[in-house]
Amino acid sequence: MSVSSAASFGFTNTDIDVGCRLVEALVRRASEGAQPIGHASLLELARGLHPRDAMLGREVPVGIGMKLTFVAGFCRANGFPDLASLAVAEGDGRNDQQDQRRAVAAFDWSQVEERLVGYAATMRASVPRNQKPRKERPADVAWYAYFCSHREACAKLDGEDKKEIINLLMAGLDPDTALRRLMAAKAG
Repeated sequence: MSVSSAASFGFTNTDIDVGCRLVEALVRRASEGAQPIGHASLLELARGLHPRDAMLGREVPVGIGMKLTFVAGFCRANGFPDLASLAVAEGDGRNDQQDQRRAVAAFDWSQVEERLVGYAATMRASVPRNQKPRKERPADVAWYAYFCSHREACAKLDGEDKKEIINLLMAGLDPDTALRRLMAAKAG
């Protein structure tokens, strides 16, 4: 998901919470040489650092774009090299961010934790108050009702897409916004 399309949707509390977990995982990756890491592998690394985090456990690679936008924004706001440059889509062999990755590897990340807490609090304050989190079952029911009345628009969705939409509904988005955000993420 591009930064401009990400900005049009805004962050959810889930984006912020998972984004914080990804910062931690990417700092770990940076300390190990700052080699590129695929989205699925990045999620697995974060899950390894936080094995009891149910929200992180539900994340799927298709939904990682907004979380990486959070990471990039955090780095930009604090004058840090872009940790998100380490994350690459699966099968993307591009090396167009080598300079950025070298900067990430050389940077002293010891001060990241205290700054991350402040940045996350600032971002949480900007989340619309009407985003009310839901439990998984009500989110699934809301998605099914939407899906039944919009089958044509949902025809090309797969299982991973449905998981991400349920995650977005659980984060407080309505089904239409969740579908539009997913489609924007898939479009790149």
